Amino acid sequence: MELTHLDDKGKAIMVDIGEKSTTERVAVATALVRMKPETLTLILDDKIKKGDVFASARIAGIMAAKRTPDLIPMCHPIPITSAAVDLVAVQPDAVLITATVKTTYSTGVEMEALTAASTAALTIYDMCKAVDRAMTVEKVQLIRKSGGKSGDFKREGIVEDHA
Repeated sequence: MELTHLDDKGKAIMVDIGEKSTTERVAVATALVRMKPETLTLILDDKIKKGDVFASARIAGIMAAKRTPDLIPMCHPIPITSAAVDLVAVQPDAVLITATVKTTYSTGVEMEALTAASTAALTIYDMCKAVDRAMTVEKVQLIRKSGGKSGDFKREGIVEDHA
């Protein structure tokens, strides 16, 4: 397998996407934040002192998708046409984050979706750390992607793998 972000001398490069065709591309990524059951209850009852955890995490994830090239050195700035972050309580002790990012462009949005899911998870941690420093961020993963030269990808067994 050839690594596209290295030149023939092994030096890091930004991939030239000038010859790639523009297609609709979609990527979906998830992250899971595990916590004490009491912490999840506080979130759902809107009793976290810093504010609405789900709303803040959703906004942070969307903002992160838009800023991915500022964080990941070889990412191209991409005209994102849509970014959505959904959060679901997984009883008794977790929040599942699903980030979906879309574009019509000449490169994919996998990194944007992964960055959105990760940042939303870190926002939950930040907002709740005063009551639960033992939280963990787990299973940050690409679930599926479509469009582009490499074709579609769908993670196997994802329904059973969520929690």
